[in-house]
Amino acid sequence: MRNVARMALAAMMMICGSAAYAAEQGEYDPSKVSDSLKAIFQFGSTSTKQALNANTVTLITGTIGGTYVQFGADLASVLDDGNKLRVLPIVGRGSVQSVADILFLQGVDLGIVRADTLDYLERKGFAKDIKKQFTYVTKLYNEEMQVIAPKSVATLKDLEGKKVSVDLPNGGTFVTALTVFERLGIKANFVYIEQRIAMEKLKAGEIDAVIVVGGKPYKSVSTFNNDGRFHLAAVDYAKPLQNDYLPASLTAKDYPNLIKDGETVDTIAVPAVLAAYNWDAKTERYRKISQFVDAFFTKFPTLQNPPFHPKWKEVSLAAPLSGWNRLPVAQQWLDKHGVEPVARQRFEAFLKQNPAAAKVVQSETDKEALFKQFQAWEAENARAQQRK
Repeated sequence: MRNVARMALAAMMMICGSAAYAAEQGEYDPSKVSDSLKAIFQFGSTSTKQALNANTVTLITGTIGGTYVQFGADLASVLDDGNKLRVLPIVGRGSVQSVADILFLQGVDLGIVRADTLDYLERKGFAKDIKKQFTYVTKLYNEEMQVIAPKSVATLKDLEGKKVSVDLPNGGTFVTALTVFERLGIKANFVYIEQRIAMEKLKAGEIDAVIVVGGKPYKSVSTFNNDGRFHLAAVDYAKPLQNDYLPASLTAKDYPNLIKDGETVDTIAVPAVLAAYNWDAKTERYRKISQFVDAFFTKFPTLQNPPFHPKWKEVSLAAPLSGWNRLPVAQQWLDKHGVEPVARQRFEAFLKQNPAAAKVVQSETDKEALFKQFQAWEAENARAQQRK
């Protein structure tokens, strides 16, 4: 204990000495402006240790260079509030691994996962009733499917029997890719290769396409050094995909290296979700997540402006997510502040103004199907505006 005390005293003397020198130079003294810095050097303080753990929320993100990591960094930047709240982003291995980490890894409070991952795990028999173990704070944004291929490949159908890289098997790209190909009846030869390596193999002619599912502009796609042989192939918004996916588009503004000016590539998108384990409301973990939700929702407008990721502009805090249960404290915050999804508001107004459309709705399932068609119609209108 005495050794610890000596170390603490020495550390504080060093800090004080540095502060005195900084004061002479006319610089700020960090110890005066940062309570967190003071806390770090309170050696042996049980209260400090408890405070740091009680107010730190860990967030599992995604692989380096991906949109999830950038979202995690943005949340930490905006929400960190001294010792009152700290968001600690953790670099993850992709959506499938993040689902496992939220369920089993000690200390993980939240994670960003892809909406179709839980369905895939149940469909393949890896888990049962897994959605009951999860709640969601909010739907984040839509992640587009980007198919980099030679120009001879116009659509996914042209990849029948071809060798296609779908990233590593602990991520989410392979889940979406396999689901989409399966529903469209396309049989490809899938290989599981890390994206940067896959890009090089594509250039060398060793594989026929690389699929990336992530929020545009996705770094590994935007930095792909195209020698003129490659482009982004289209993904049709076919009927088998319409229950779980949304229509989307890619333009030269997103990927000038792969799309010509004035051209648009149709594709699909899948929602990314900020998810949490379904903790009991009386637990300490639920309290911490509640603290995070209040700070996140309150400061959310800040995230929708530069310098934060442009995908934040797509986020609607109150947007519903079919098949998922929202974290109760998140729903309570939205209800208290009267926040409703804008798209859903327009849809409800559309039904009221169009009795013929309302008559088609015989059940909640019918209503959700019509809502997805409404979203597709809005997306097409948005694309038309982009072309003007």
